[in-house]
Amino acid sequence: MKTTREAAKEDSHKTLVHNLQELLEKNYDAEKGYKKALEHVKNSQLKTFLKDQAVQRNHFATELDKYIHELNEHPKEHTSPLSNLHRFWIDFKSTISKQSDKDILEECIRGEKASLKEYEEKLKKYTFPPHIKDVLKAHIAEIKDTISSVKTMEDL
Repeated sequence: MKTTREAAKEDSHKTLVHNLQELLEKNYDAEKGYKKALEHVKNSQLKTFLKDQAVQRNHFATELDKYIHELNEHPKEHTSPLSNLHRFWIDFKSTISKQSDKDILEECIRGEKASLKEYEEKLKKYTFPPHIKDVLKAHIAEIKDTISSVKTMEDL
């Protein structure tokens, strides 16, 4: 039988892993979303930007994957049904309406804002070890930079 302390430690571990898994999955989704958006844009500057964002999200996922392994857990390897639906909708819209680069940028902003919100909520609601918290804060800073960059590109 577990002591109260052991049970609390186990629950804390499960919560930490669960939150990292969710962020990992969101980054897989974002990476795939950027790659999918890349197929639909015409502007070469935008193509470069989308490639860079896909690489950035892959980097985020790699960092989260590493921490999950350090916790002796196995990272998820799939994406969420909601993100699959979102990518399907982008494909469908682009087929029907020949989605413009501006429309794709708007989708990027929407996705980045959702990621930012999720990261911020997790940091506010849950306790992370300091080294992981620092990485999550760095991800937030980069996501904010991406949102700013997308807004600037939209103005062009």
